[in-house]
Amino acid sequence: MPQGFFIGPFEVRFYGIILMLGAVAGAWLATREAKRRGHNPEVVWDLLTYLLIGGIIGARLWHILTPPPSSGITAGWYLTHPLDALAIWKGGLGIPGAVIGGLIALYFYTRKHKLDFAEWTDIAAPSIALGQAIGRWGNFVNQELYGAPTNLPWKLHIDPPYRLSGYENVEYFHPLFLYESLWNLGNMFLLLWLSRRFADRLKKGDVFLVYLIVYPIGRFLLDFLRLDASLVGSLNINQTFVAIVAVLAASALLWRHRRGSSLAPAQGE
Repeated sequence: MPQGFFIGPFEVRFYGIILMLGAVAGAWLATREAKRRGHNPEVVWDLLTYLLIGGIIGARLWHILTPPPSSGITAGWYLTHPLDALAIWKGGLGIPGAVIGGLIALYFYTRKHKLDFAEWTDIAAPSIALGQAIGRWGNFVNQELYGAPTNLPWKLHIDPPYRLSGYENVEYFHPLFLYESLWNLGNMFLLLWLSRRFADRLKKGDVFLVYLIVYPIGRFLLDFLRLDASLVGSLNINQTFVAIVAVLAASALLWRHRRGSSLAPAQGE
């Protein structure tokens, strides 16, 4: 399966194109949400550049700190080989880091432009889920992010050069990227529905908290199928991190809506 094409001496990777399509689709959805909430949708396109920069930096840092075993590289290697740490084109981006980096960029942008940070996290949440749903197809063209061997009808064939050590003679695997893509797509629809159905009961930031519950639950469960989990000692660091995030987000949501608390609407608080 080709992973890109050349324009003269320059290689254009399908992975990068798919990631950008996800970012643009997410931004388009955010403009719709911003307009629905009474905000200038053009802010989204101005904000997108900062989110991409923050997201890419965060995603790369996450990979550097938690490289998968198949890479044959440790976090210590990157500390002594800084040029390799900058080589994003060689692969290695972590979604938890992308969300954290984007969130930091959003915070500083909203602070500078005197926007409501919590409300803009709600605007961004469905868009993040959509971007992830599309972006995961980049793993398909790269023949990565597949799960345990399977003979299910929707099994995914992986070419020999891309099979992990110990699975060289196995042809078919769970399409883990597809499972996560569908989960993220469902998350997007759920967030859009909640933001409309319970608009009079939600507080600013609630939609983003729901995102921080739903996505981590899916990621936690799917990581049981993952063959190349990033480990710190014997601990699956990504699975552990998303579990903590889900618990904290659920606790925050319940605390905000505990009995007797004020249920101020998301708009016009």
